[in-house]
Amino acid sequence: MTRADIPNIISVLRIGLVLPVVAALAHEQFTLALLLYTVAGVSDALDGYIAKRYNCASRLGSILDPLADKLLLVSTYVALAWLGLLPVWLVAAVAARDILILVGAVSYHLLIGEYEMKPTLISKLNTFAQIALGLAAVFAAGLYPLSPALLEGMVWAVLATTLLSGIDYVWTWGVRACRARRFPLNRQRRDGDGQ
Repeated sequence: MTRADIPNIISVLRIGLVLPVVAALAHEQFTLALLLYTVAGVSDALDGYIAKRYNCASRLGSILDPLADKLLLVSTYVALAWLGLLPVWLVAAVAARDILILVGAVSYHLLIGEYEMKPTLISKLNTFAQIALGLAAVFAAGLYPLSPALLEGMVWAVLATTLLSGIDYVWTWGVRACRARRFPLNRQRRDGDGQ
């Protein structure tokens, strides 16, 4: 194992936390779920820090890290909706955005070329809002009741950033796809220069 493998191992371990978090929520063990969710959040920050600090970011890491985040968030949101702690329509919107991104990424890779997974500012804001709402919902269910107005505001913030990031994704990658299809020779040269 090399230093470059550490961020990827942390991401894989975070994926391994998905089932325990969902199981804890399903059994309404909210304190345990909150603890595991917090560990997952810390591991997300840790693998990103290590990758940047020691310059060991990799293509595999650029796929594993967001995959781990999305698996944890969507699974948590589905469990919270099942328990009646989050609205089903919000979970549907979050899942629809992630499916859109996945289909777009695969289509771009198959039709155009290599797909670089670089989150935009609005995408990062959306991820932060989703994590914050997940934590708040679990905290309110198990440890201390929070203001319904606060939780409702966080729900609408997640919806807004989900819609905006989805629109931003379609626009940004749609423009890139059109340019790449229009000027394939320039794209091939750029790809060749980057190797």
